[in-house]
Amino acid sequence: MKQNKSRKICGWVLFLLSIGFFCLQMVHLFVHSRFQVEYIDNRIFYVVNILCVLCAGLAIHFLLVIAKKPKLMGAGVLLLFTFFNVGLLLYSNQQIKNIVSFSPGLKHVLSVKETTETGEAIVYRTYFGILALPKEKLPYSTTQEFKVDWLAKDIAAVTYKAKDYSIHQYISTYGDRGGGSGYYYVGPSIYGHWKGDQGEVISNKEGISIISNGKIEKFDWDHVVQFGTLAVVLTANDQAVWTISLNENFEVHSAATIPPTGEISLYKATMEKTEPIKLYNHS
Repeated sequence: MKQNKSRKICGWVLFLLSIGFFCLQMVHLFVHSRFQVEYIDNRIFYVVNILCVLCAGLAIHFLLVIAKKPKLMGAGVLLLFTFFNVGLLLYSNQQIKNIVSFSPGLKHVLSVKETTETGEAIVYRTYFGILALPKEKLPYSTTQEFKVDWLAKDIAAVTYKAKDYSIHQYISTYGDRGGGSGYYYVGPSIYGHWKGDQGEVISNKEGISIISNGKIEKFDWDHVVQFGTLAVVLTANDQAVWTISLNENFEVHSAATIPPTGEISLYKATMEKTEPIKLYNHS
């Protein structure tokens, strides 16, 4: 009696799950057709298909008494459906390369989708959990080589190679350091001299200078590209060289006479593994 009750409960739970997955697919299909909303990873569509049918099949198994032959036929259909969706998933993954990265604390999601045939890559912004809208296209066609590092809980650095093997960076930001009071420029907000164990940054009216390993690199303001209100990328010869980002404890003061407090990070644009360098204000 107790075993039969447990089967019923398990069956109804699975049945409700299958309805939930089905509704999720219907919502996705509707918002995709109306507003171009997509899953953060295209493979999720096929995974949800499999989970929906799998939960429904198991729910029927637990809730209904079915003869052996129909049960085997149903299992066969379920298996074929699963293999079919796995095949579609693998095919889709060959057409579209999905780069998905979660921030520390899982509050933000970076989603980039690259069309493998053309190298065109689009950055997506999540608004509805696992659903996202296209935000912007990366300016250079890629070679399917990407590296993602989170410089802070709300700053993701995407380093990638273009078709000519030049190095570029895209910085995805999800907040600000000004309390949401308005837009501000990162370069002027870090005016002064910043020092760390392995590097220095000097920001003045001529531009930004980087001192690293005894070498000085100067970038005028025409070669300082801002992303959001949290980071800039320093470029030379149409390539990314360094990224400067504002750490979470960085604070912009409304009074120009008060220097900024907190830390910034200096991050090298390279496909090799590297760590951001923390810098402190020594002005």
